[in-house]
Amino acid sequence: MPIAVYMLGLAVFALGTSEFMLSGLLPPIADDMDVSIPRAGLLISAFAIGMVIGAPLLAAATLRLPRRTTLIALITVFGLGQVAGALAPSYEILFASRVLSALACAGFWAVGAAVAVAMVDFGQRARAMAVMIGGLSIANVLGVPAGAFLGEHFGWRSAFWAVGAASAVALAGVLTLIPRIPLAAERPRLRKELSIYADRQVWLSITVTALAAGGVFCAFSYLSPLLTDVAGLSEGWVPTVLGLFGAGALVGTAIGGRVADAHLFGVLLSGIAASTVFLASLALFAATPAAAITLSFLLGVSSFYTAPALNARMFEVAGAAPTLAGATATAAFNLGNTGGPWLGGTVIDLDFGYAATAWAGAAMTAVAIAAVVVSLRLHRRTPSRVITASATTVPASPDPAEDTTKDACRN
Repeated sequence: MPIAVYMLGLAVFALGTSEFMLSGLLPPIADDMDVSIPRAGLLISAFAIGMVIGAPLLAAATLRLPRRTTLIALITVFGLGQVAGALAPSYEILFASRVLSALACAGFWAVGAAVAVAMVDFGQRARAMAVMIGGLSIANVLGVPAGAFLGEHFGWRSAFWAVGAASAVALAGVLTLIPRIPLAAERPRLRKELSIYADRQVWLSITVTALAAGGVFCAFSYLSPLLTDVAGLSEGWVPTVLGLFGAGALVGTAIGGRVADAHLFGVLLSGIAASTVFLASLALFAATPAAAITLSFLLGVSSFYTAPALNARMFEVAGAAPTLAGATATAAFNLGNTGGPWLGGTVIDLDFGYAATAWAGAAMTAVAIAAVVVSLRLHRRTPSRVITASATTVPASPDPAEDTTKDACRN
């Protein structure tokens, strides 16, 4: 695995910390900004909306730009967005800073995923994505609990300053470790890459990813008040439980990344089914502290166990457009990260309680299972097709034609 892939995973640590840390900061932000917790939860949706819009938009806009330069610009803008959030005097400005950060984050994910996948052999795509997602998992293990700790002891703004500092470290890493990637001889054509959206398997992949991610985020976004108001735990427990979720995510990513290349649909079905069971159990036993803590860990395992497979499936069905494939996968995850918190907030506003967010999440993941089954049936009926790399693919060897031939043989 090239060292550049691990560097991308390190950068994703900063991105992921910013994306997920609000789960442990909603109460202090709501108090400081004088808004309700569901409205503060919309800051999570704001980030996700920015990711949904930014991933395909920035992927298309930067299609013909040098990859390394694009990554440097995006991580710089992301860091500035964290500074803006730390200094935000009002809810509206904080909301805008989240959208700005998300746009840059989405672009980085889309371009970074395309670079990571293109630098490895076809049979290692899920593992390469697992390295990047591993940065996200570590963000949940270390970054999110650290953000909650900082928020509790030094105010929620300190968490934004910390992510800004992490972004500066990531920028230094990209500058020093990501190699200059030569532009392809053939200029990428946006119309050719857009043709992937005529494939119903691409739309099924988007649906599965959005529902699987949204179901987990429907409950995870409100995990902090669920732990304190329903399970009866003190606020000091929140960073610990968030850390357990992150530890589960790290375990799930490690297992899923190794298994998904060989058993992609098996990982999707088993992982999403497990998430459904854990969400339903959380809804039933949220008032029991031990159960809430244990299920938080297990939910981290199941949700991130499926993440490499979800990414790899998108690159499989949209392999002719690697940049837009990465962007589409990012957008799909964040469609779920938008809809999940919104649905959870709606459930809370209807006075069903924080535990009901887990029921709503379980309903979303159950529909995701049905979509996987449909995709699997179509996959079995359709003859396997060769997935060729487009001009945006970064050659893993000196001869791009040789790589394309190797990929075709593997398929």
